[in-house]
Amino acid sequence: MEALDWIQKIVIVLVCLYLSWRIIRYLWSFVDVEKDPLIVLVTGAAGQIGYALLPMIARGAMLGRDQPVIIHMLDIEPNAETLIGVKMELMDGAFPLLKGVIATSDVIEACKGVDVAIMLGGFPHRKDDNKDLIFSNVAIYKAQASALEQHADPDCKVLVVANPANTNALILKEYAPSIPEENITSLTRLDHNRALNQIAEKLNVNVGDVKNVIIWGNHSSNLYPDANHATVNTGVGHESVKELIDDDHWLNTNFITNVQTRGQTIVKARRLSCASSAAISVCDHMRDWILGTPTGTWVSMGVYSDGSYGIQPGLIYSFPVTCEKGEWSIVQGLKIDEFARGKMDALQRELIEEKRVAYSYLH
Repeated sequence: MEALDWIQKIVIVLVCLYLSWRIIRYLWSFVDVEKDPLIVLVTGAAGQIGYALLPMIARGAMLGRDQPVIIHMLDIEPNAETLIGVKMELMDGAFPLLKGVIATSDVIEACKGVDVAIMLGGFPHRKDDNKDLIFSNVAIYKAQASALEQHADPDCKVLVVANPANTNALILKEYAPSIPEENITSLTRLDHNRALNQIAEKLNVNVGDVKNVIIWGNHSSNLYPDANHATVNTGVGHESVKELIDDDHWLNTNFITNVQTRGQTIVKARRLSCASSAAISVCDHMRDWILGTPTGTWVSMGVYSDGSYGIQPGLIYSFPVTCEKGEWSIVQGLKIDEFARGKMDALQRELIEEKRVAYSYLH
């Protein structure tokens, strides 16, 4: 009997503790506890992509609707006046999440305390000048990487957008060695989003019902969008895109070309660059990286290769990844057919050559 009394007392205590915990949680839900602001650096902020991106960051589209931000905008001295105008517009937007804005051409001031760095700035691309483009960006990324190394938060997350994005990310890592390699990524999400849209248009479905396309390799004119593992939510389940389209010729020709040339098509139509969709893809990349990808869904990110799928370790290569709690993981075990293998290996060779050219300027 005495033992039974003790068990009953323990049960009563545990029930009381549980109920107390539930009551505290309920009451805490009414307390408005604001997060500490994150400092977000945007380089090349006076450009078209920056102009489209900055209000999205300030509104919470990138880091969450409850995450305050302080934005550091960096651009070259000739764009200083434009940058001040962009700052004034941000302030006039009266964004509740925006806790401060710095507009500067001083790379050290821009990098102080940075938690997230969006590297839009770079030497502009001109036709058939890839080696010159790499050479011009070495100096830019050396200076910015060195400032991040010395002044940013040690766990700063970096997204390189300026082309050649994969190789610019390698340059940045060279001069910011203390930033963890898994914290430096390059943007292929715009190509990923374009591939989703091409599939949706082909099947006449909502783009939100398509998932798990892959952009392998490099963000270049030779990028490879792969729909072999993509699926569509048909309302009664997820079906294979490859089976629904049932046209390997289209998937291996027009689909790839449409994604590769989409940017040029938009520029021809708008007579301006595709700034809005690029800005959206930056938000998508960072939001999924920091807040996590939905269960069963992967996205494309340029990340440090660990040798997965036979890709040389140390390259920044676009893989399918899932994200959780601020960390990405390469999706493993996907079957690679002969056509895809050829495209992936060609992009690997392209990136190895870009790396060789870049490092010849570095050393």
